[in-house]
Amino acid sequence: MPILENFFERARANPARVVLPELDDPRVAQAAEILRQEGLAEPLGLAEPSVAHVEALVAARGMKPAIAKRMIAKPLFRAAAMVAAGEADVMVAGADSPTKKVIEAASIGIGLSSGVATPSSFFLMIFPDGREMIFADCAVNVAPDAAALGDIARASHATGEALLGSAKTALLSFSTDRSGQGASVDLVREVAEATGFTGPVQADAALNPTIARKKEMGEGDANVLVFPDLNSGNIGYKLCQEFAGAQAIGPFLQGFAKPVCDLSRGATVDDIVASAVVAIAMA
Repeated sequence: MPILENFFERARANPARVVLPELDDPRVAQAAEILRQEGLAEPLGLAEPSVAHVEALVAARGMKPAIAKRMIAKPLFRAAAMVAAGEADVMVAGADSPTKKVIEAASIGIGLSSGVATPSSFFLMIFPDGREMIFADCAVNVAPDAAALGDIARASHATGEALLGSAKTALLSFSTDRSGQGASVDLVREVAEATGFTGPVQADAALNPTIARKKEMGEGDANVLVFPDLNSGNIGYKLCQEFAGAQAIGPFLQGFAKPVCDLSRGATVDDIVASAVVAIAMA
């Protein structure tokens, strides 16, 4: 079964509560109605500010109640507080808000997963030959240091397990093992040693079993590719779109304690529905 179809079936079998803080946007409102009519989710608008929301922010961040009360007056923060308070399972926003604001609200209201200090993003890549992969980070972190790249790798591996069923994670570089030298190779090697994921490894060795055996690096069957920086990640996914006809779904945020979807401000109604369904699959 194609992966998106599988996600839709999973959503119908276990509809999640999805808070959509931008329901005043016609695209979001229409997507919410489709989610409801097709039994994919229970779409929620913003609840009235409550003591529970204040308490959720206080508990999550240790902030003073007066500050928390001011924060939940803002839609994105209130949506995050609804998730933190257990009133919603998933937050889907960004149709009318910049990524920075969505990340800020989610970081403060929902918080990051245990062991992760850096929020990041991923694309679900679906290729014409049927391969399904996770590419990260292609939208958020420009030049991650070793600690941040390790967070991206761990979050991406968890994403692969949640969405693909199993994750085989490769840390990409222009060098396989010690075939090349440089600061970027050293950084990827440090992360590989800290996380236990395959790397540093060139893309061909990460994906081709014959080349992997020849270079004695992994099995060549990676389905989660972690790029060393935003330049390579963004260029890589777009090249796959243009030359290989891959479908790139996302970007999605990852590393949070609960699923958070950051929509493109140019997202269509279908994009919003599909994004919500993928986010539900991560719940």
